[in-house]
Amino acid sequence: METRGVTRSMALDDVQGDDDSGDDSGGHEEQSGPDQMLEAHHRNTLWIPWTLILLGAWLVIAPFSFGYLNEDLWVAPSGGRGAWFADSQTYDSLRAALMTWSDVLSGVALVVLGWRALKVDRPVTLWAACGIGLWLLLAPVVLWAPTASGFLNDSLVGLLVIALTILIPGMPNMAKFMQMGPPIPPGWSYNPSSWAQRSILIALGFAGLVASRYLAAYQLGYIDYVWDPFFGFESGTRPVLDSEMSHLWPVSDAGLGVFLYSIEFLMGFMGGKSRWRTMPWMVTMFGIVVIPLGLSHIILVMSQPVVVHHFSTFALLAALVMLPMIVLTMDEVVAMGQHVRDAVRRSDRGGSAWKVFWLGGQAEGSTADERTPSIAETHDHPGPVFRAALWGATAPWHLIAVAGLGVWLLFAPAAFGVDIRTGAADVAHIGGAFVIVVAVVAMAEVVRALRLLNVVAGVSVAALVFVTSPDVRYAAAMVVTGLVVAVLSVRRGRIHETYGDWERLTR
Repeated sequence: METRGVTRSMALDDVQGDDDSGDDSGGHEEQSGPDQMLEAHHRNTLWIPWTLILLGAWLVIAPFSFGYLNEDLWVAPSGGRGAWFADSQTYDSLRAALMTWSDVLSGVALVVLGWRALKVDRPVTLWAACGIGLWLLLAPVVLWAPTASGFLNDSLVGLLVIALTILIPGMPNMAKFMQMGPPIPPGWSYNPSSWAQRSILIALGFAGLVASRYLAAYQLGYIDYVWDPFFGFESGTRPVLDSEMSHLWPVSDAGLGVFLYSIEFLMGFMGGKSRWRTMPWMVTMFGIVVIPLGLSHIILVMSQPVVVHHFSTFALLAALVMLPMIVLTMDEVVAMGQHVRDAVRRSDRGGSAWKVFWLGGQAEGSTADERTPSIAETHDHPGPVFRAALWGATAPWHLIAVAGLGVWLLFAPAAFGVDIRTGAADVAHIGGAFVIVVAVVAMAEVVRALRLLNVVAGVSVAALVFVTSPDVRYAAAMVVTGLVVAVLSVRRGRIHETYGDWERLTR
């Protein structure tokens, strides 16, 4: 079978079945040892280091062909911002010079690293090149790139470099230590790392990336207007993006969103369909980026009405995209945690948690995946693939109702004519945002128990509103809403899938 240039593609995973082994031999079946597999894989992907060399050369000449140093193309950040390394906008020339040197040095480094990667068994070289890709994604934000072309060029090249070093060929030298085996975790009814499960995460990550780039383009000065269909530009998006809260960050907060969503988007592609046990470190990093950092992003956005007293449609969209990502990531993180725990308990790989975490291992009791439809069937049978993408996440009527009540809390001050700057409005806004986040996250069956936090939240809303001396009708509405939220949140709802010994924690 021809495998030139790929090791962990969706189609290859599906053709090879459940062992997630990959065929890195390029047709040389007699070469079965790890070193021989690595050598064959290297031959099949030699186009990658050559492409890195070409991208490096492109970066070296980009500042001069795209006019980084042309002051007629320079723009100033929005809201009177200055770069973190310069308080005055008169330092545009410094921003341009730093972007130029960044691209030139990064390009030279890629040429050197690409040349070194022409020789087999140099994983550090590929990881270093991946690091250059990460820097290219971040550089326009950190250095406040004064030209839109610099931002676009670094973003695209950075994405390509990361894809070429660790996504398309797989993790460097993985052929030497990856252990094969069935992809469904012990005691589970489905595989949380299947391509169907990850496809929706990739799509959501891309949506968040697009929304964040639009907002970052305004903050960095490339556009002077952001379309806002609900709250308006002058009365909604602009006060949010140019707020004092936004200015507290040394870089564009929307630009940081671009970087995080780029990482989430790319990590959705990384690894095979057993990555919960073959790449625990990667699933951990993905979980950190999506869950705690995602919740931090949501909290910042949801604080808009309390701190800034304005809303932005695209900022809310970027936060809302993160919520289902958190829901759909929880199960894979749980499966990975179970595997590391069990592998250490049975002295897998010498009982070293460190080795299991970085190198993965076998999972006794894992089973073949005969349930998940192939991602290749999406064109002809999109329904089954989409349903498989949502396994492990259910939306019981009571959680939907609780989330709806959270939305009502967000808009209740406006409905009753309560000043958005008062404490009475803050109780509703903070409580509503919290209720929505908890209700949606609890739709992940593995963390259904989190719904109980809304019992506390509902009671708190009902009680705290009286501290703010509200209107009687408004107070009554808050009390009723809070108590209904608390009552509905007691109910668990049906759990459709099985999760091994984790099931006792879903109650």
